[in-house]
Amino acid sequence: MKYSRTVLKITGSDSFDFLQGLITNDVSKANEELIYASLLTPQGKFVVDFFIFRIDEAYYLDVHSELTDQLHKHLTLYRLRSKVLFEKTNLNMSRGLTEMPKGAFPDPRHPDLGWRKYSTNSVVNQEVDWDQIRVTYCIPETLIELIPERTYILEAGFERLNGVDFQKGCYVGQEVTARMRHKTQLQKGLARVLIEHEVPLGTEIRSEKRPVGYVYTQSQGYAIAQIRFKQIRNGELKADDSLVRLDDTFQDAMQNNPEPGS
Repeated sequence: MKYSRTVLKITGSDSFDFLQGLITNDVSKANEELIYASLLTPQGKFVVDFFIFRIDEAYYLDVHSELTDQLHKHLTLYRLRSKVLFEKTNLNMSRGLTEMPKGAFPDPRHPDLGWRKYSTNSVVNQEVDWDQIRVTYCIPETLIELIPERTYILEAGFERLNGVDFQKGCYVGQEVTARMRHKTQLQKGLARVLIEHEVPLGTEIRSEKRPVGYVYTQSQGYAIAQIRFKQIRNGELKADDSLVRLDDTFQDAMQNNPEPGS
């Protein structure tokens, strides 16, 4: 899938309060850094994720191009009488793992994702196997592991990825998200698995003929999978004809640094 990004500009005297009441992260952090956040349905399901930064009095949202119209639609729906304006910009996003250039931001999701920079210049992104990095750290991608109207962000690891702030107060979908955080254990979520050979994205994982999850991004014998944890038995896991097993190294790391509620 092509990694195409669009940058929206949000201005107006109510822009901070407007965004703060909608999204999963604390917009005040965007005064100093790039932040990662999501917009949810009232039922707490993922709609769209994006990065936010601020220049002067304007906020800029870096969003997957295929979801730009969806984001604009939701922002317009919630605008009501707020004094805010939305417009597409001609800014381009570049990213890389080299020394961070002037004006760039560290990717807030994980240090090994390098930096992101925004400018009107034509850019050529550094050749990097981004899927391999994402699989290594189980970092979901829009429209692959992050599926609109289906994904719950805590099951996708958003707290680990610095994409949600539980101290900021109310936002759309906040009540469901907070309730999930305080569960004793999440019923399902993303995990890194070892996979015998590559299978189509979304292939069902089965255990003793029971469906227990799905395989998504794959790289070098590993994959990001959505797993229903309590349904896994001691028997063999398969996706089509490919053997699958949980990566104990990743599971141990999560247990040593667990997300609250998981």
